[in-house]
Amino acid sequence: MSDTKLNDIPKAYNPKDVEDKWYKFWEENNLFHSEVDESKPSYTIVIPPPNVTGMLHLGHVLNNTIQDVFVRYKRMKGFNACWVPGMDHASIATESKVIAKLKTEGVDKYELGREEFLNHCWDWTEKYGGIIISQLRKLGVSCDWERQRFTMDDHYYSKVVEAFVTLYNEGYIYRGYRMVNWCPASKSAISDEEVEYQTKNGKLWHFRYPLKDGDGYLVVATTRPETMLGDTAVAVNPNDERYKHLVGKTVILPIMNREIPVVADDYVDMEFGTGVVKITPAHDVNDYELGKRHDLPAINIFHPDATGNENVPEKYQGKDRYEIRKGVVADFEELALLDKIEDYTNKVGYSQRGGVPIESYLSEQWFMKMDELVKPAVDVVNEGQVKFHPEHWIKTYQHWMTNIRDWCISRQLWWGHRIPVWYHKETKEIYCNVEPPKDIENWVQDTDVLDTWASSWLWAHGVFTNEKDENYYYPTDLLVTAPDIIFFWVARMIIAGMKFKGEIPFKDVYFTSIIRDGKGRKMSKSLGNSPDPIDVMDEYGADALRFTINYIAPLGQDVLFDVEKCEIGRNFANKIWNAGRFLLMNAEKIKYNHELVDKHIDFTDEWIISRFNDTMKKLNQAMDKLEINLATKILYSYVWNDFCDWYVELAKSRLYSDNEEVQSAVLTRALNLFDEMLKMIHPFMPFISEEIWHLLPGERGGESISVAQLAEVDESKINKDVETRFEFVRSVVTAIRNIRGEMNIPPSKAINLVLKTEEVEESQVNYIKNLIRASEVFLDKNAQKPGASASAVVKGCDIYIPLEGLIDLEVEKQRVEKEIARLEGALKGVEKKLSNERFVNNAPADVVEKEKKKQTDWSLSLGKLKQILYDLK
Repeated sequence: MSDTKLNDIPKAYNPKDVEDKWYKFWEENNLFHSEVDESKPSYTIVIPPPNVTGMLHLGHVLNNTIQDVFVRYKRMKGFNACWVPGMDHASIATESKVIAKLKTEGVDKYELGREEFLNHCWDWTEKYGGIIISQLRKLGVSCDWERQRFTMDDHYYSKVVEAFVTLYNEGYIYRGYRMVNWCPASKSAISDEEVEYQTKNGKLWHFRYPLKDGDGYLVVATTRPETMLGDTAVAVNPNDERYKHLVGKTVILPIMNREIPVVADDYVDMEFGTGVVKITPAHDVNDYELGKRHDLPAINIFHPDATGNENVPEKYQGKDRYEIRKGVVADFEELALLDKIEDYTNKVGYSQRGGVPIESYLSEQWFMKMDELVKPAVDVVNEGQVKFHPEHWIKTYQHWMTNIRDWCISRQLWWGHRIPVWYHKETKEIYCNVEPPKDIENWVQDTDVLDTWASSWLWAHGVFTNEKDENYYYPTDLLVTAPDIIFFWVARMIIAGMKFKGEIPFKDVYFTSIIRDGKGRKMSKSLGNSPDPIDVMDEYGADALRFTINYIAPLGQDVLFDVEKCEIGRNFANKIWNAGRFLLMNAEKIKYNHELVDKHIDFTDEWIISRFNDTMKKLNQAMDKLEINLATKILYSYVWNDFCDWYVELAKSRLYSDNEEVQSAVLTRALNLFDEMLKMIHPFMPFISEEIWHLLPGERGGESISVAQLAEVDESKINKDVETRFEFVRSVVTAIRNIRGEMNIPPSKAINLVLKTEEVEESQVNYIKNLIRASEVFLDKNAQKPGASASAVVKGCDIYIPLEGLIDLEVEKQRVEKEIARLEGALKGVEKKLSNERFVNNAPADVVEKEKKKQTDWSLSLGKLKQILYDLK
């Protein structure tokens, strides 16, 4: 027995007394560190690196808890588990933060210059970055912190640059003009992932474009009047009879007085506006593609900050795009060419970091050819070498990969991996290499940096700093990630793995669920429905949050989360704590003796041992299939129902017996089972399991449950016959307890029980008798129901409880009759409401549903009460 006495163990579990203590213990004892060990199989996970600017949210909690459960589980199954943590430098996010900070100090990024600005980025990263890493520790994650990586580390930086050079030399990387998402705030191209769409109430302006021949005009509809200054055509659908005769003619572009053609293209929607659309190839993705088909010029009208450039009239040059919009509309009105203005709702793309509407912008960028690179990555998923969970994401992956476009990998930022290309000042020769040119003074390096994804796509192998580690830990085993980055990161990591390593980067991909609030809304700061996980852990404990979020998160389905649901995890923790405290209380009076562990075994011991092995078997199967939500249900059922509710209760009669050896054998067995159960619990709830484990018998010293071995399943101990026998006891006891409650039979009153069966063993009868407080139990396969008795049927056995002398039958009849009358009246009211079509059709769906639930519940209760009244009579 450990030295801790019962009076040292709090009556209630308090996570605040436990969590920091044990995390410090784990770190000080280096329990999460992994080194190459060829005698053990490796199990490797690389963390999806959170942004260095990030703060913990519930999506991180779900994602990292899942990873931690698998890492801890595999560690306890004998694997050399390695979970590599790290952070992403987050080019645009970090740069935006630093620019904002400098702005408050009256400092401009461009006045500082590149090198000095980067120093500020590093200072900011060291001072404010990585808060999320300390927050993850509070969650209890078992990362190998000695292996923590950052995408701007020297080693990782080199890997990124080497990859660029390799792909450039092989012809996969080129520079060209393309349409990109452009953020005017950061003056950089951004990825689709960094664009957030917002529904906006705007206007649809209808402009008249006069035909050159003077024969009237065409009316075009646009949500962006300012872009008309860059129009190079108007387009109609070739099947639109209204305009067929105009195809090939010319219109005069107002304000600019530029002649532009009328072209026919299937892209045009005949139902939108007038069926005539303005074409601005330099400022709209679809217009750009149409422009290429019709050989139209692309005229860029904006500077990188979305102010008018030299291609617009002088009065608009240098003005903001929205000022230009007002001016253009006023000009059309003055020219009598404004046809009409309508209210219009549309989705506008906003730069996630810049907070401003993006521009579709024709820009010279670096691109990566993808059509050849993707082929091996498509094959390994199709062949099942990389498995997706849930599988339906395979179709999404295949669709994107087979319709992939060249990847814009450059960003007009300073913080990040600078593109390793130099231009000769005189000859304009291009030099691409890991090392700069020797005569560097004659060269100018490209000012762009790589898209963040063009560095993090190497993460699965780039985190390993030597060949020995890479060969042992790679390919990794599991990637846990959100499905919204299946293209931006998952697909590209598979491409990178196949290209640079010739192997898959991971064997399984687990796509987490989207966490929504209780009303099904996506969590956001603006709605105020996104609780801070740190606050939740302060209130409920990390274990409670960890367990709850996995318990309510079925694979592939959205999670409806309310903070109050953490009661599930907290109550579960308290249940475990109370069971442990009860056993330890008895261990102060009863000797723990391992030599007696297999002595004095009865069928309830055989039952719990069978249930333990069957539970361990099912838990292993669920974990092997990555069904973590099912695993929590399996664990919960065994711990709460089988062990705590039933086995501990069953053990009491023998723990309180007069036979010391029996007492010792029962307690020893219970504590051993509890020990093994704590190991089963540990991956899901590491703090409470570690705390109680150290209170159990045996010298723990510097040991930890986190490196203890999970029990092996003993198939020979799984006894379905014993489980069936016990299920009979459980069903009978549950039915009788329900009758006691329904009939108001006081718990202190002993009852007589008649079981219409003869296939019951004496041991079963004894447990039933003790658990339900029965004076006598009569077994009779021909028994008839006594008068004024309560009854039930379970497992083919009729149960009768004579009520005479237990309760005042007349008083009880009156009580039940009164309750029946009350329910019948309430039920009539609900039925009247539900028969009213106006109510059913007009009331909110949840209100109607509540009324239907009342109807169902009250009908069931009424049926039970009528049966009780019949039994009483």
